[in-house]
Amino acid sequence: MSVRAPAAIASASVVLIAGGLLLAGLPGRSSGGSLLVPAAQARPEKETAVERAKTTIGTLIARLRGQDMPKGIMKSNGRIEATQVDVAAKYPGRLATLTVDEGDEVTAGQVVATISSPETEAQLRAAQAEVLKAKHALAEVVALIAQRKSGVEFSKTDYERGKALLPTGFITKQALDLRRNKSEEAQAGYDAAIAQRDEAEAAIKTAEANVQQLQAVLADLVLISPRSGRVQYRLARAGEVVAAGQRVLTILDLNDIYMTIYLPADDAGKLTLGDEARVIADPIPEYVIPATISFVATDAQFTPKSVETAEERQKLMFRVKLKGDPKVLNQYHKFVKTGVRGLGFVRSDHKIAWPQNLVVKLPQ
Repeated sequence: MSVRAPAAIASASVVLIAGGLLLAGLPGRSSGGSLLVPAAQARPEKETAVERAKTTIGTLIARLRGQDMPKGIMKSNGRIEATQVDVAAKYPGRLATLTVDEGDEVTAGQVVATISSPETEAQLRAAQAEVLKAKHALAEVVALIAQRKSGVEFSKTDYERGKALLPTGFITKQALDLRRNKSEEAQAGYDAAIAQRDEAEAAIKTAEANVQQLQAVLADLVLISPRSGRVQYRLARAGEVVAAGQRVLTILDLNDIYMTIYLPADDAGKLTLGDEARVIADPIPEYVIPATISFVATDAQFTPKSVETAEERQKLMFRVKLKGDPKVLNQYHKFVKTGVRGLGFVRSDHKIAWPQNLVVKLPQ
């Protein structure tokens, strides 16, 4: 009995403790567990507040990003991009100056770099000297033509006089033949001078063409920006020797901003080129940017299988290009940042009205 009693007491104690814990968890029971009841009730209330906050934030983000779309409005993730234009060296040479840096704004026709080529400049001076030489040769030939023409006229007149004197006996037949030969010789000399004049004029044109070619080469050594935009990359430094065709700068055309999105075949087939679209960038979800559907790919971007089943066909995605409004870009191009992610919105029918949260809204 002395051994069994402690065991029974221990069992009873365990039952009482367990019962106390169970009762402490029941509503309205505070006996033996007054500290456990408030803690058990506070935890669900705290979790409920966090869930409500998450739901509110999620609803706000969904509204700003247009996740609650009416029928006919489609959305897709995308990235804001711009057309890139490379400024490259057409001819080799040493990069003498580079006047812009990454991030600088440039305008169309602005000089951004120059390449020095002393060899080409020397060739140009030589070609210009050839032009002067050819012009002097032409002047000499023109004077020779005038001289030969005078000789032709004199010899021809002398021959005609001899023909008139031959019947009277004042001149012999041999003397008349000599006059005729001199007239023909003078005419041949005159014709040769005319040919020399044509050759001199052709030499002038050749020399001038060579000058124009070298001037064009020197003009191409002055690199200008083909479009207005922003310098994205500077790929060379002043003093470096660049090869023909080597890129020196990459410029972003900020008047040609677009977002590329991907849509399933069923959705892409309902789009209309030129229809309105909307873009919301992730960093500024409070603004809605207008755009236009400028391109819809004719082929799928990726094809899972060469022979598609009905399920695989749904995975075919088509590239859609949403081009920014030129008027808006002209006003806000300084704030454009390429590579920014966002959402693009399109509609299957242009008659569908945009919801209130996709009405155009721009910074003021």
